[in-house]
Amino acid sequence: MKTKIKLLKKEIAKGVIGHESMIDALLIGLITNGHILLEGVPGIAKTTTVNAIAKALSLDFKRVQFTPDLLPSDIIGTEIYDVKSGEFKMKHGPVFTNLLLADEINRAPAKVQSALLEVMQESQVTIGDESFKIQTPFLVLATQNPIEQEGAYTLPEAQLDRFMFKVVVGYNTEDEEYEIAQKVANDAFEPIVPVISADELEQIKAAVKAVHIEEELSTYIIRLVFATRDPKRYGIEKLERYITFGASPRATIDMLKAVKARAYLRGHDFVSPIDIALTIKDVLRHRIILSYDAIAEGLSSDDVIQEILETLEIP
Repeated sequence: MKTKIKLLKKEIAKGVIGHESMIDALLIGLITNGHILLEGVPGIAKTTTVNAIAKALSLDFKRVQFTPDLLPSDIIGTEIYDVKSGEFKMKHGPVFTNLLLADEINRAPAKVQSALLEVMQESQVTIGDESFKIQTPFLVLATQNPIEQEGAYTLPEAQLDRFMFKVVVGYNTEDEEYEIAQKVANDAFEPIVPVISADELEQIKAAVKAVHIEEELSTYIIRLVFATRDPKRYGIEKLERYITFGASPRATIDMLKAVKARAYLRGHDFVSPIDIALTIKDVLRHRIILSYDAIAEGLSSDDVIQEILETLEIP
């Protein structure tokens, strides 16, 4: 199955140049059923990458462009009155898919974003008096532009906590951008073909669950998360005035799942401290609410997480 992962990455690379960390994050989300939030400026292949993964896995893929006038029913669906039959009929929205790309999710107000809360947590949608289960695998892949851009809204904390990862996507390197420009100009991108079946994807998920993690490392993950809530207890008193709220219990759950998947993608059948270090910022950065002092001093969640990593002893 690890050979299949290499084939999958090779296939995705036909349509996406660079951005290996983003691709790894999306694959981790896919094989652990964790939703992913991608943040970056427009034009850096966020949508292209999601589309490439859907094609390489032969999964159903739908895209919703979030705008200020979008309604919740535009996402989950609604009941429509049929004049001929005199009855209401159910019209399912784009959420009924495998991969749902919520493009520029922070362009819509909170009432629209909240339409995703139930399906992200329960894998079901309630329309009227009926609840409908969503087919598996199901993954919400949301993109957002940096919040300081005009016309953007802050995502509700309850929704942010439902994302396993928040991945900050940067620009390509000069060489990568040159390659992209050449391929676009010459229409030289190769077609992406499916390389992993639904059954093989389930086998990969089972293999990831079987990845071993030592009890000491599991305890280390717990301590890292708890240090965001009570830094003084772990000898990091200077962070107390910078953190208003620490990470939730979902962060611990997601970390334990994600580090196993990270180890698997790296070709290992056991979790190492490197897997934790490579994963922790993506899991925690959107779950830590900073104080005004931190914002005034220009500190980010990543700075806080780095301080915790450097202070707590690795087992």
